Amino acid sequence: MKYTYETQGTCSTAIHFDINENIISNVSFEDGCNGNLQAVSRLVDGMTVAQIKEKCKGIMCMPKGISKGTSCADQLALAVEKAYKESASK
Repeated sequence: MKYTYETQGTCSTAIHFDINENIISNVSFEDGCNGNLQAVSRLVDGMTVAQIKEKCKGIMCMPKGISKGTSCADQLALAVEKAYKESASK
């Protein structure tokens, strides 16, 4: 199932990915830090929802030392968790 998550509090505006049971693939971000987000997308490809949450949840972006209270990686963890819950309820 294809899924799109609208991010909040980050330079990226949306995250797109496929979820098959609890496996995440084809992650892409709209906007944001292109190089870093390409790396994140490649690194999490094929991971489970639990693995992504463990690695990414709680990471904070701090441009110029000011915390945004989230990050693109943190938003990805929230996105895959939400997608998994929604797919499980269908």
